[in-house]
Amino acid sequence: MLLAIDVGATKTLFAVFSADGQKKTEHKIATDHNYEDFKASIKKALNEDLATYQFSHCCCAVPGKVDRENGVGIVFGNLPWQNVPIADDFAQILGQVRIFVENDAKMAGLYEAKSLPEFNRLLYIAPGTGVGIAFIVDGANDLSIDDLGGRTFLLDWRAKKIAWDEISSGRALTSKYGQKAAEITKPQIWQDYVHGLAFGINRLIESKKPEVVVIGGGVGAHFEKFQPYLEKELKKIGSSQVTMPKILKARRPEEAVIYGCYEYIKVNS
Repeated sequence: MLLAIDVGATKTLFAVFSADGQKKTEHKIATDHNYEDFKASIKKALNEDLATYQFSHCCCAVPGKVDRENGVGIVFGNLPWQNVPIADDFAQILGQVRIFVENDAKMAGLYEAKSLPEFNRLLYIAPGTGVGIAFIVDGANDLSIDDLGGRTFLLDWRAKKIAWDEISSGRALTSKYGQKAAEITKPQIWQDYVHGLAFGINRLIESKKPEVVVIGGGVGAHFEKFQPYLEKELKKIGSSQVTMPKILKARRPEEAVIYGCYEYIKVNS
C-alpha cells in the first residue's frame, strides 16, 4: 500500500492507496503546532487508526519549503516549524518504507496536470491559508517556483511592494470581508477580491506562458462564484502580446494534494 499525507495548518489528512490508485481509506487529525506533539499524533494515527495497512512508500506533502534530498521541512508559511527532519521522524514510525517529502501545492498541481494530459504547460494556483503556486511542464514540476508560493511572490501593488498572500489568500479574503469563501454571496465582494488574484496570475502568465491555469485550494472550491469576474479582469489587464490561457476549476480543489502524492510515488518508485 501507498501512504499519502497532506499536512495543513489546521488538519492533516492521511489517504491509503493501492498500487493501481484505488483509495482505500482516509483519516484526518488536527495538526498540532508543537512539532513534538504533532509527531506523537502521527504515530498514534499510524499505529492505531491505520495499523491494518502495510506500506511500501509514503509521500508527505507540507505547506512550506522543503529539502527534497534529505526529507527536511525547512520553513513553513503557516506553521511554526523550522528544519524539521520529517523523513527521518516518519521512518522511525513506519520502518522500512521509502519516504518522500514534498510541497503541497506542487503535489496538487501534479495531480491536476495528470488529469489534463492535453496541456503541456499548466499553472496551478491555490488560494487557501496562503496562495500555493505550481507550474508543471511535460508532467514535471518546475522547481524554480518557490515552495512558499504567494508568501515570497512579491507584487508592485497600489504603490507598494506586497506579498501575494496578503491580498489573495483565503485568510486575506476572510480578514478583509469578514466571511469565508463558502459564506460569500455578494457579487461585489468577489468582484473586488479578483483584482489582486488576477494581478498575480497575470504576472505568472506573462513569465511562464502556461497553456492553462487551474484554480484550486479552499477558495478555488468556489470558483463558479468568481470565475466571470476573474476572466474579465484578466482580459482587461493582460498584454495583447501574450495569449490568454484557459482558466479552469481544479478537478479536486481540496483533495488534489493526496492524489498528487500518489502520482509522485508512482513516478518515483
